Amino acid sequence: MSSRLPPGMPWHHPIALLSTWFGSGLIPFASGTWGSLAALPFAAAIAWAFGPTALIPAALLVFGVGIWASQRYAEALGKDDPSPVVIDEVAGQFLTLSIVPIDPLLYLLGFLIFRAADIWKPFPANWADQKLEGGLGIMLDDLIAGAYSAIALWAIYTWLI
Repeated sequence: MSSRLPPGMPWHHPIALLSTWFGSGLIPFASGTWGSLAALPFAAAIAWAFGPTALIPAALLVFGVGIWASQRYAEALGKDDPSPVVIDEVAGQFLTLSIVPIDPLLYLLGFLIFRAADIWKPFPANWADQKLEGGLGIMLDDLIAGAYSAIALWAIYTWLI
C-alpha cells in the first residue's frame, strides 16, 4: 500500500484521502473500479438528502477539488496519472447517477455503464485523456465519460424500465 502513496505522504493526508477517495484507490488491482464502487454510497446519500440532481453540483465540486488534489498527488508520486487516484471516477460516477432515482438496479446499471465508458473513453474523453496534462487531464476524461454514461442510463431508464 505504501508504494502507491507518494513518499512521505501518509494515507490520512488530505491530498491522499481525497485523491484515493478515502483509500479505495489504494487497493492494488482495478483501482478505478474500486473508486467507482466507493462513490456509490456517497451518491446515494446525496441523492437521498437533496434529490438526484444534487449530484450534478456534487460532481462539479468533486471535479474542482479533484483537479487540485490529483495534480498534487501525481506530482508527489512523479507520475502523470497514477492509478491510486480515483477521485476522477467519483466525479464521473456522480454525474452518471444524477438523472435517475435511487434504485439498486439503476445504480448497478449506472456503475457498469460508467466503467465501460471510462475504459472505452469515447471521443472527446480519449482526447482529454491523451492531450491534457495535470489535474485537468486526470479529471476531465472521467467527467466526459460520466456525461455519456448519464445519457445512456437515462435512455435505458426512460425507454426500457
